[in-house]
Amino acid sequence: MQKKKLIILEMANNHMGDVTHGAVIIDEMAAVTAKYPEFEYGIKFQFRNMDTFIHPAYQDRMDVKYVKRFQETKLTTEEFIDLKEFAEVRGFIPICTGFDEESIDKIEELNFPLIKVASCSFTDWPLLNRIAETSTPIIASTATATLDEIDNVVSFFLNRKKNLTIMHCVGEYPTEEANLQLNQIKLLKERYPGVKVGYSTHENPDTFDLVPIAIGMGAEVIEKHVGVATDRYDLNAYSVGPDQLNSWLAQASRAVEVCGRSGWQRPLPSKKELSDLRTFKRGVFLNRDVFAGESITREDVYYAFPCTEGQVLASDMSKYIGYEAECDMVSDDPVLHASVTSINLRQEVLNIRNKVKDLVEESAVVVPKNSALEISHHYGMKNFYETGLCMVTVVNEGYCKKLLISLPNQEHPTQWHEKKTETFVVLHGEVVLFLDDEKTVLGPGEVVTIEPGVRHRFIGGPEGSIIEEISSTHFVDDSYYEDSSISDNTNRKTIVSHWRD
Repeated sequence: MQKKKLIILEMANNHMGDVTHGAVIIDEMAAVTAKYPEFEYGIKFQFRNMDTFIHPAYQDRMDVKYVKRFQETKLTTEEFIDLKEFAEVRGFIPICTGFDEESIDKIEELNFPLIKVASCSFTDWPLLNRIAETSTPIIASTATATLDEIDNVVSFFLNRKKNLTIMHCVGEYPTEEANLQLNQIKLLKERYPGVKVGYSTHENPDTFDLVPIAIGMGAEVIEKHVGVATDRYDLNAYSVGPDQLNSWLAQASRAVEVCGRSGWQRPLPSKKELSDLRTFKRGVFLNRDVFAGESITREDVYYAFPCTEGQVLASDMSKYIGYEAECDMVSDDPVLHASVTSINLRQEVLNIRNKVKDLVEESAVVVPKNSALEISHHYGMKNFYETGLCMVTVVNEGYCKKLLISLPNQEHPTQWHEKKTETFVVLHGEVVLFLDDEKTVLGPGEVVTIEPGVRHRFIGGPEGSIIEEISSTHFVDDSYYEDSSISDNTNRKTIVSHWRD
C-alpha cells in the first residue's frame, strides 16, 4: 500500500502565547483534516531558549519586531507539553522546529518524533551538529540555499545515516506566485534520489490551485501555516483559517487522486482500459497447417486486425514466450489461448542463468567482467537440460577463446568444423568426449585438440563442467551438425547480458 503524504500544519507563534487559543487552533484544524483521511497530519511548534537566543542587550527591546513577537508568544515547558499532548489526542504528529542547541535538548526531552530545520537555520552548522546527535528524523527547509549548500547539508546528514526530508521553500511571507519556483521540487528529487522531498508553502492563503502542482511534481511532505482568527487575535498574511484549509485540502486530495501512484511502480490498468485497448491490437493467425504437439514460432504466423476474443495477440509473441499446439489447426485460423500451451521462456532463461552462475562461482573459474552468456537450446528450451550448452566468448580475433559451460549430465550434440582447429582444456568437473564415436573421459587439467572435420560431442559430468576452448578464429557458418534440424532452428540461441549482476 502506498504511504500517505504528510501535511504539516505550522502553528508557529499563532498560538500567540495563549494555550487556550492554541488548543482552539488544533481543535478546528482537526475537524477539517478528519474529512481527508488520505493524508497524515502533523502540528508544528517552535522552540527558542529566549534567555540565550536573544542577545542580552535586546531582551527588553519591544521596538524590535521579532524580539517583541518571540517574547510575547513564548510558552513554558509545561504549556508546550499541554499543547503537544492535546495535538496527539486529536490525531496529529507533533513536530517542532528548534532554533538553538538548548531547544534541541528540549525536543529530545519531550520526545518529539520529528525535528524541523527552518530555512534560516539550514546552514547553521553548530545547530546542525547538535541535531545530528539525535536519532530523530529531520525535515529541513531550503529557502535561499544554493545547490552547493544543499549538497553539503544533504551529504552531512546522509553520511550520518539520518532520515532526511528536504523542503523546497521560498522565504517571502506571503510569496508572490511568480517567485514560487515549483520546478525546484523536481530538481531536488532528481538531484537527491535517496532523500524525501517536500514543499513548504507561503503563498496567499486564498490560493488553492497550486498545491496540485506541488503534488504533481512529487512533493511527499507539504507544510502550510495555519491559524484561527478571533476577536482578540488576527491571522497573519500567509496563514490559512479552517475554511481556507478545507478548500486547500480539497484540491490536494483531488491532486493525489488524479496523480495516482508514485515511485517506481506502474499502476494496474482497469478492466475497461484493457478491454478498450485490446480492440485495436493485431491478432495472431497461422500461415500454415499446424498439428497437435507442434511448436508455433514467429515463422509460423502473421498478424492482422481485427482480433477475436481469447486470441493470442501480436504483443504476446515475445521471443521469451513459446507456444505449443493443443489441437490441429489450419492455415489462417486465429491462434487462441485455449488452443495452445504457453511456455514462459523468460523464467526458463532466469533459471538457467542462476544455475550457470552458481556453477561458475563453485568452480572459481575466472569469467571476464561484462561478458555475455550465450545459451544454446538446440532442441528448444524445454529440452535444454538434456541437450544444450552455455558459452562465454572471451575473444574472437585471429585466435579465439571461449568458456563452454555444461550443466550436470547435459549433452552437446554431434558437430564438426571445416576450418577451425580447437583445443579443449577441462577447467572444472568431468567431461565425456566422443571424437568420431571414440569415447574419452577427461578430468580437470586434461587437454585434447580437435582437428577440422572431426565429429565431436560431449556430456558434462554429474556436477557439471567447464571447458576452456582455445581455437583458431570461429566463423558463424563453420559449425555443422549431424542433425540438420538443429541448423534449421534459427531460434536456438539466447543471449543474456549482465548475467553475473
